[in-house]
Amino acid sequence: MSRFEMKLPDVGEGVAEAELVAWMVEVGDEVTPESSVAELLTDKSNVEISSPVSGTVVELHGEPGDVLAVGSNLIAIDTGGDLEPRPEVDTGGEPDAGAEAEPDSDSEPDPDLAASTSEDSLGRADEADSGPDATSRSGRAIASPAVRGRAAALGIDLSTMPGSGPDGRVEHADLDRVLTTNGSPGASRRRSAEGRVEAVRGVRRRIADRLSAAWSEIPHITYVEAIDATEVERLRAQLNAQAPDGAVRLTLLPFLARAIVVAAADQPSLNAHYDGPEEQLTIFDAVHIGVATQTDDGLRVPVVRHAEARGLRDLAGEITRVALAARDGSAMRDELTGSTITITSLGALGGVVTTPIINPPEVSIIGVNKMETRPVWGNGVFEPRQMFNLSSSFDHRIVDGWDAAIFVQRIKTLIETPALLFIDEG
Repeated sequence: MSRFEMKLPDVGEGVAEAELVAWMVEVGDEVTPESSVAELLTDKSNVEISSPVSGTVVELHGEPGDVLAVGSNLIAIDTGGDLEPRPEVDTGGEPDAGAEAEPDSDSEPDPDLAASTSEDSLGRADEADSGPDATSRSGRAIASPAVRGRAAALGIDLSTMPGSGPDGRVEHADLDRVLTTNGSPGASRRRSAEGRVEAVRGVRRRIADRLSAAWSEIPHITYVEAIDATEVERLRAQLNAQAPDGAVRLTLLPFLARAIVVAAADQPSLNAHYDGPEEQLTIFDAVHIGVATQTDDGLRVPVVRHAEARGLRDLAGEITRVALAARDGSAMRDELTGSTITITSLGALGGVVTTPIINPPEVSIIGVNKMETRPVWGNGVFEPRQMFNLSSSFDHRIVDGWDAAIFVQRIKTLIETPALLFIDEG
């Protein structure tokens, strides 16, 4: 037997280790250089690794959930004498731009609202399985790691069910339909009093680790202010009504992004990264806004780069584009990294007040709560006004309460008097 030991490859971007999400082969399976053998999770993305040689799998090193070092043994393959591995595939990745050099971001962020996604065999998610006949070609259903993990916990065989997502991708909604129609395996009308234990792995474990570190290491200060959005909503409705067919529809977020750009020009130290161990603050002229986004795989933070150079409708289009890319798994690495300040919004579920967790190494996160009509006292009478609360958190090691208040009050003024958003004071 000619035994070939496949090592965990260097997937680029300075990654020293990766979590083993799932094996895609078993001992005894035949593999070729076109065979995907394992799914890994790095800090940046999900990655499918292919075999460099043809042969028979004789040993798998590690279990799903294990964190493996780059260069450690991954799979042993009996090559039958053929030890010629294929040339390494170029990852196509580019060096990170911005401070983490991370949306686009990636941000990710993800503080408590947000933030990455799957990418090719070394850069784009499940791309090899993205065609209409992907399941029949690979013998493996198309699904995100979160869906695979949930299906495994429920005892559902993904290969036996059609998916409702793009190109037959199995979504959480498909699993819900199975449960609604058939009930979970072994389920009865009386539910078990003993809870179901599920391992926290993959993206959810990364989110848990990042948020735990952010909460324990960063002294947060949260500042909440009520914002009168009546005028900006009137302007938004007018601009949407006058827009040509096919133009991007404006939401509140591009106005808020523009306000952040203007406010950051006045207080650039809030558009920054702080390196605690090195005690260094990196202040950016460019404003790369992370947009906290809920996806099937957890919170991601895709990035709108150079918000300072974009017009209002351009901002709206880019916010929509990166958020959709994060949700459907098509976002590239540089779209999920490098944010300098993050917006987090729960939309219609935004509640009255939130306490957003900072997306490190950033020092500021701007949280948007639900908009509603409230009676506001003015000119001697109560008037109905469209109001929302801005709940924003800051790294108190860098940002004093006074500076946080000035920043939020500047955003408040810009939103409440939207003409100021478009005045170039330079």
